[in-house]
Amino acid sequence: MTDGSRTAAFFDLDKTIIAKSSVLAFGRPFYQGGLINRRAVLRSAYAQFMFALAGADSDQIERMRAYLTSMCAGWDVSQVREIVAEALHEIIDPIVYDEAVDLIGMHKAAGRDVVIVSTSGEEVVAPIGAMLGADEVVATQMVVEEGRYTGEIGRYAYAAEKAVAVRALAADRGYDLADCYAYSDSATDVPMLEAVGHAYAVNADRALRKIAVEREWPLLTFSNAVPLRERISGLRPDHPVASASVLGVGVGAAGLAWYLARRRGAR
Repeated sequence: MTDGSRTAAFFDLDKTIIAKSSVLAFGRPFYQGGLINRRAVLRSAYAQFMFALAGADSDQIERMRAYLTSMCAGWDVSQVREIVAEALHEIIDPIVYDEAVDLIGMHKAAGRDVVIVSTSGEEVVAPIGAMLGADEVVATQMVVEEGRYTGEIGRYAYAAEKAVAVRALAADRGYDLADCYAYSDSATDVPMLEAVGHAYAVNADRALRKIAVEREWPLLTFSNAVPLRERISGLRPDHPVASASVLGVGVGAAGLAWYLARRRGAR
């Protein structure tokens, strides 16, 4: 780390920190809350299956974006946030990669900020980030009018836009990007990976694997999805990973409480 500089570790979310698509994972709770019908639940389940098998290329992601934005038009924003908050630990906790939690803890222990950069919606990403103890999240933001989604996108945190957001955050926070880290599974995130000095391909799709080999970026495989509570309780209290993880979860719990209180107060 350069003297006097701040650094950060930027993480993609889906298939990098968690094993599934964060938005599609909430299909059943959204159905139970009356936001979507059974057909949409089945479509989300199928999309999750295909995403798990082969990831998603740019065309598939664009179709998914169009489908999700049209589907959520008219939804009550406060209801969406309540559903996510209530189902967060049940849905997300079991699919967090053990290896990702270790990395987050190691970066925080080294004094780096942890930033989650995701194409998923802010209403889903922000609580997940708070749960994991992230210092900041960058996510897609939907346009809201009178407390409901219009079906339009205000900021689409995808592909090159992720790199734009990373550079803007670095300029604002004083990060030295040459000393920063980035992790992703998808070739669509190459611009973000190129923006930092230490790029890592995690569970890389075919296109990213080829690029990573050409550029000598390390290839990581995350496969051990273990609930956070279970993995922390299984470690000795003095274990460095346990200490970092407990700190992250503690900060995350406080952050999530603050986030939900702020959202309730904003109604």
